[in-house]
Amino acid sequence: MPRSFTGREKDNIKKNLLEACKQSWTQYGYKKTGVDELCRQAGISKGAFYLFFESKEALFCEVLCSVQEQICRTASEVMEGRKDKYGVAAALKRIYREYDKNNFLHDSDSMDFTILMNKLSEEQVQKIEQCNAMSRQLFFNRPYLKYKIDADLAMSVIYSLIMNMKNKEVLPYGHMETFDFMVDHLIDSLFE
Repeated sequence: MPRSFTGREKDNIKKNLLEACKQSWTQYGYKKTGVDELCRQAGISKGAFYLFFESKEALFCEVLCSVQEQICRTASEVMEGRKDKYGVAAALKRIYREYDKNNFLHDSDSMDFTILMNKLSEEQVQKIEQCNAMSRQLFFNRPYLKYKIDADLAMSVIYSLIMNMKNKEVLPYGHMETFDFMVDHLIDSLFE
């Protein structure tokens, strides 16, 4: 008979599975991250894993969405703390640093990510699309932000800056300093 877990144990195990998955995904990718190893790190059997997630893909979907949601919350807090374009600049710098720590956020054109997306259920794909939409809306509907240029162009510039993360290895200067410099000099062109 399988061991039952207390509510507190369930919360801790789920938290440990999410953290172990996030770390392994960042280090090894989706395909090389195994449920057996995640269960070992969380201190549970493979059979117990399915009490928490219906599949490996369900765990990865939750990790992706929870990381995106946390980034959006943090960026929103930064912008609400400083309700001007400089708050946006500070939020962008925080976002960039989170993308640097979690490479699966910007590696969406890799074969590894494609394999994951192909294995997701329709509901999981919709959940990820909703998280992506939330991320895209981060800089909209903020009454204290006034765009100097078309809002879609501004969002394209911001997205391009963040996705420059993919080129960090070839830059002759540190990518963090380069990103910060670009944000500091572009923010005046994007917002009043």
